[in-house]
Amino acid sequence: MLELEHGFRVVDVHARLSVDEDVAARGRMISPDRLEREMRQAGVVRAVVVPETNPESRYLQFNNAVARLSVERPFVAFARLSGPRSLSESATNRLRSAVSGRDDHHTDPDEIEQYAYDDRFHGFVMDPARDGLPDEQTLDELEEVDLPVLVPGGEAFPPERIAETLLDRSFPTIVGHFGGHPLQRDLMGRAIDLLGEYDGYYLDTSLVRYREPLERALLEHPDRVLFGSGAPASHPNVGVMELLTLDVSEDKLRRAFDRNPSRVVDALAPEEEGAPIG
Repeated sequence: MLELEHGFRVVDVHARLSVDEDVAARGRMISPDRLEREMRQAGVVRAVVVPETNPESRYLQFNNAVARLSVERPFVAFARLSGPRSLSESATNRLRSAVSGRDDHHTDPDEIEQYAYDDRFHGFVMDPARDGLPDEQTLDELEEVDLPVLVPGGEAFPPERIAETLLDRSFPTIVGHFGGHPLQRDLMGRAIDLLGEYDGYYLDTSLVRYREPLERALLEHPDRVLFGSGAPASHPNVGVMELLTLDVSEDKLRRAFDRNPSRVVDALAPEEEGAPIG
């Protein structure tokens, strides 16, 4: 695939990195080297990478592997979290979640502190629909360390539930896919509505394929939109082109591609402002 020429500095807040170089991702084999190559083709100079989901895993091994694979690559590692609380709406499951304790594979506050003071990690990702929601003590520790948290939003964890459980917390929260995976325009609209109610809440553009919500969010809340590719499920070129073809100003594109994500995730900033560019 030809390299894009667009003239923007582009950083990416949402990509997955397999710890197994032979893993198949949606029918394609993709290694860390190939992911780096695809990012370069799209003009992406630095990208947040998170481990694949693996329920019942403690994630320590996977997180450490992603951090190791990020060395000498333009990748910024986020640690994946898990928790004991279910997202089920039933009263029984809510009660069970409220009283259930952490199992050995669930993230605890001590692990949050360890990740936060390990300079290989620059934030966290939690996918409560697959890995459960961390308990209140663990969320309290996330507030203490105050690093950004990426949350893949969608049908299983809709915007209202995200607001109820996370958006009153003080850590920056980046909701993936505009809160509407897979391509649920109504959920995307509700996620955009919430931008007016919460500070420290951002939307990433990964796997969003509709013009209207992208343009609306950039016009109404230009400081809250962060570019995310969703790689390797989608080639980074696709995500970049989705934004480049929008009917918005160059300044708003520059904010989404660079200024906003670099402000929320320090390690994405240019060399003179933060970590060096790989």
